[in-house]
Amino acid sequence: MKCIGLIGGMSWESTIEYYRIINQLTAEKLGDLHSAKILMHSVDFAEIEILLKQGDWESIERRMIEAARQLETIGTDCLLICTNTIHKVADHVQDQIDIPLIHIADVTAMEIKKMHLDTVGLLGTRFTMEEDFYRKRLEQDHNIRVLIPEEDERQVVNSVIFNELVLGKILPESKSVFLRIMDGLIKRGAQGIILGCTEIPLLIQQADVPVPVFDTTLIHASSAVACALGELIVEKW
Repeated sequence: MKCIGLIGGMSWESTIEYYRIINQLTAEKLGDLHSAKILMHSVDFAEIEILLKQGDWESIERRMIEAARQLETIGTDCLLICTNTIHKVADHVQDQIDIPLIHIADVTAMEIKKMHLDTVGLLGTRFTMEEDFYRKRLEQDHNIRVLIPEEDERQVVNSVIFNELVLGKILPESKSVFLRIMDGLIKRGAQGIILGCTEIPLLIQQADVPVPVFDTTLIHASSAVACALGELIVEKW
């Protein structure tokens, strides 16, 4: 099994899920006492959040490249950035390393296509929902139409993520609001919903929603195991 590199801590609440899923899937596939070979660089999310508020993506990019290079140097064979939002700089990070970076939007698109869906709703931080780096990749590279909530709803989703979920707060009233927002997306034509923030699956599960839900944490972590076992070929592998 090849070694998986994780850039985590954004937030650590969801990074725990990456570690759990990767190891559970490895044990299921290899059996007995097997666990995954993982190296992790975990950042201080408080520092990253300040840079996000300042819109200082250059500094975020430098930090991600530094972390990626460190993981490559010490022996990882593939890389995951354990958050949707920071994939805004993913292509630039990939350009600076010689191991493959598994892009969370690409592997999510693969799962959407397996279900033959062409229109999905997207929940995430305001960066993920509003900017081109995520939606454009899905729409132009994968021919998947993406719907996002209305402006006031996007503010609510973003607030719940940063003020509750990243702190481990799972509140029933926030779940109800998310379900209402997703219902609105479904009524507008969404055939499935992307949980495009790695903390959202802590709040919303498939059983809560009448259409397919795409848990990006589960999808991304599963793709890492597939790559490590040679079941998924990623460019630069």
